[in-house]
Amino acid sequence: MKTVAITGLGCVSGLGLDADACWQALREGKSGIQPLKGFDESDLKVATAAQVPDYRPEKHFQPAQLGLLDRHSQFALLAAREAVANAGLNEAHRKTMAAVIGTGCGGKETDELTYQKLYKEEKRRVHPFTIPRGMPSAASSQVTMDLGIQGPAFTVASACASTNHAIAQAVLMIRAGLAETAIAGGTDAPFTYGLLKSWEALRILSPDTCRPFSRDRKGLVLGEGAGMVVLESLDHAERRGAAIHGLIRGIGMSADASHITDPSPEGAARAMQAALDDAGISADSIGYLNAHGTGTQLNDLSETRAIHAVFGDHAGRLAVSSTKSMHGHALGAAGALELIATVLALKEQMAPPTANFTEPGEGCDLDYVPNQARPLKNARFAMSNAFAFGGLNAVLVVERAA
Repeated sequence: MKTVAITGLGCVSGLGLDADACWQALREGKSGIQPLKGFDESDLKVATAAQVPDYRPEKHFQPAQLGLLDRHSQFALLAAREAVANAGLNEAHRKTMAAVIGTGCGGKETDELTYQKLYKEEKRRVHPFTIPRGMPSAASSQVTMDLGIQGPAFTVASACASTNHAIAQAVLMIRAGLAETAIAGGTDAPFTYGLLKSWEALRILSPDTCRPFSRDRKGLVLGEGAGMVVLESLDHAERRGAAIHGLIRGIGMSADASHITDPSPEGAARAMQAALDDAGISADSIGYLNAHGTGTQLNDLSETRAIHAVFGDHAGRLAVSSTKSMHGHALGAAGALELIATVLALKEQMAPPTANFTEPGEGCDLDYVPNQARPLKNARFAMSNAFAFGGLNAVLVVERAA
C-alpha cells in the first residue's frame, strides 16, 4: 500500500490569510474570535465570530472573475494556490492531479443574494451565473480551472466532517494508484443573515467566546475560511525532491446511526479506532490529539468519553487541544484548519493550546493544554478528529516526517 505524504499547506481563516499566520497565532494562543461585523439587522443575536480579517476580494481576483466566485470559492482558491506553491508543483504535475474539496454549506452567499433580489427587492431576474456560482461543487470546479488540474475532481459534503472525508477519499485514490498527487481540503463561508438566523435557532452558539471542555462553556463560535493540503505518494514526493511536512498514516470513518444532533461516544470511538487500525499503530503511540472540541455541552463530554474508550490509561497522558477556541468552527473547513495545525504541531513538536480555558467541565477530565502551547515529548504520531451533525465521523492519523 502506498504511503501518502503531505507536501503542501495553505489556509485562510479568522487567524489570517496564510498557513504561517494561522500557525503562529495558534502557537501563541491568539484568538481570531471578535464581535460579528457586517450585519446591521437588529434582531440578530449572534454576537461573535471568527471572520477572515482585512479581507478584500478585489486584491486577489479580477472583477470579471469575482462575478463567478461565491465567497466560499474565493477562500478555496486562495488556500489551494498557497498549498500548490508551497508544494512546488509545476504545470505538468498539476495536469494529472486530483482535487477533492469538502464543504458543509456551499454557496450560501450566492443563495442569499439571489433570494434577497427575488423576495425582498421583488426583482424579476437574477444573475445568469447564479447556479454555477452557488452550486456545492463550485469550489472544486474553480480550483481545477485556476490551477489547471485535470485529474479526478469532486466535492464531498458531510457537514463538519467534510474535510476529513475529502482527505480520506484523496488518500484512498493515491493508495489505489488512481492519482499520484491530489489537493484536498475544505471551505465554507457561513456568514449570511439567513444562515446565522438558522444557527441561532439551534441555540448552541456562544454569546461571547468559545471555551471547549470548560465548565462555563456556552457553545460554539462560527468561523469561516478554507484549508488545503497537497498529498502525494511518498515515492512521487521523494523522486521530485519535495519537502515533506508529514505523512497521512491512518483514516477512520463511522456513522453513529443514532441522532441528528446528539453525538454518540461509541460512533466517535469507532472512527478513532478505525484510524489507528488503518495506521497499524496502538493508541499509546499517539502523542497529540486535535479534538473536534466545539465548546458545546454535548460534544465536549461525548468526545472526552470516546477518547477514554479508545485510549484507556493513555488518555490521561495524552495532550488534547481544541483549536476551534481560536479559529472558530469553520464547519466544512474546520477539519482542514485542524489538520494543518496537527501537522505543524508534530513538525515543530509543539501542541497548540485550548484557548479561553477556565476550569474543567463535569466529565471533562483530560489534559486539554489550557491557554498556553506546550512542547511535545518526541511525539511521532498525532490524531485529528471531525464529528458532524447526523453522526458522520472521520478521523485522520498523521506521522511526523523523518
